[in-house]
Amino acid sequence: MLRLYDSRLSGNSWKIRILLSQLGLDYDRVTLDLQKGEARELAFGQISRFARVPVLVLEDGRPIVESGAILLHLAQGTPYLPDDPYLRTEVTSWLFFEQADLQKAIAVPRVLHLHGHAQDRRQDIERLHVDGYAGLEKLEQWLRGRTWLVGEHYTVADLALSAYVSLAGQGGYDMARFAGIRDWLVRVHGQRGWVPLIPEAGQAAGR
Repeated sequence: MLRLYDSRLSGNSWKIRILLSQLGLDYDRVTLDLQKGEARELAFGQISRFARVPVLVLEDGRPIVESGAILLHLAQGTPYLPDDPYLRTEVTSWLFFEQADLQKAIAVPRVLHLHGHAQDRRQDIERLHVDGYAGLEKLEQWLRGRTWLVGEHYTVADLALSAYVSLAGQGGYDMARFAGIRDWLVRVHGQRGWVPLIPEAGQAAGR
């Protein structure tokens, strides 16, 4: 059975849980406490060469690291990754964009807010917001007149970008500025098999 190493609040890990749910795949979930340094323990370092989540361990024991690589691996041969080579490359380009232009700029302010350090690190957050708003504006412009990021259907490109973008408000971003992103997120969250970051009481958190 597949095994997913993740953490409770990680947006990158959330992406993988969503796709596993959408594909109907069974998996064991191992949730690490990053605040306690569990990702830095030697045993986990032997599984994840970068000592960070998420990591997906295949049935044969081989690990895949980095959320984009895991998404592309799982989506092969499914409707979530186009067969057309050009469209598949377009999906990959959006995954690169998300990690380069959005992930850090959204994730770091979010963590600082969640752990009560926003006031002490206000200048750092403001600098990250400059980059984050620039990336969000690019996404907003692309979505004008479009339903999905690539082609005419929902793909792992939409999944990959939606995770941290939907959490940006937790890092102090004014998301009311982006009507196109708001409507797109509604469509993404309405997809079959989509799951929230933190399951509601009584809802399975994993398999």
